[in-house]
Amino acid sequence: MAEPSAATQSPSISSSSSGAEPSAPGGGGSPGACPALGTKSCSSSCADSFVSSSSSQPVSLFSTSQVHDLIFWRDVKKTGFVFGTTLIMLLSLAAFSVISVVSYLILALLSVTISFRIYKSVIQAVQKSEEGHPFKAYLDVDITLSSEAFHNYMNAAMVHINRALKLIIRLFLVEDLVDSLKLAVFMWLMTYVGAVFNGITLLILAELLVFSVPIVYEKYKTQIDHYVGIARDQTKSIAEVQPRPPGFR
Repeated sequence: MAEPSAATQSPSISSSSSGAEPSAPGGGGSPGACPALGTKSCSSSCADSFVSSSSSQPVSLFSTSQVHDLIFWRDVKKTGFVFGTTLIMLLSLAAFSVISVVSYLILALLSVTISFRIYKSVIQAVQKSEEGHPFKAYLDVDITLSSEAFHNYMNAAMVHINRALKLIIRLFLVEDLVDSLKLAVFMWLMTYVGAVFNGITLLILAELLVFSVPIVYEKYKTQIDHYVGIARDQTKSIAEVQPRPPGFR
């Protein structure tokens, strides 16, 4: 069963070295054996092609296109479900403790699954059918996380963690004075924001903005870009006009 996949790879490898060396006599070798290349060059070419194909698709739980389709309401049912559940979760956390919210969510889920399980059992007993467990299709799904996939996710996460650690060290140890002062000013402004809003309220506002601003911008993109361009030009013209110092002639 490996011959079709190998056959699809051999033309790209042999085409890069066409005319270099004749193929093996008889032409009876396996299609993926790289007959026109030596052992060293064949292995390096296969390795390069594997690295390029794997690096072109970074490991991530959600792709950029999926997030884009979600916030732009491409699938109304999916976006509505995500938006509704997360908003209800944040509103619940704003009114109750985390332990209460998690407990009620688990109880609600168990109530649904147990009720459905009992209902299907009664229906099967009345109809004398042998359909089996109603969740058997989901119980048979293999959700085991392999060690290779776990290491891939951890490596992808470590890239972002190391980048964040370098940024924190650079800002707090004042590698660049301007950047550290910007952080200090931003944190000083956030003290006033924290006096008015708490963290859950900010998360609720952020979710409302994430799920509303992109769709509004997509609908009125021309008008928004026009006014943003005017504001940018005005700001640029004001910044270019520098006041003269006192006593300057």
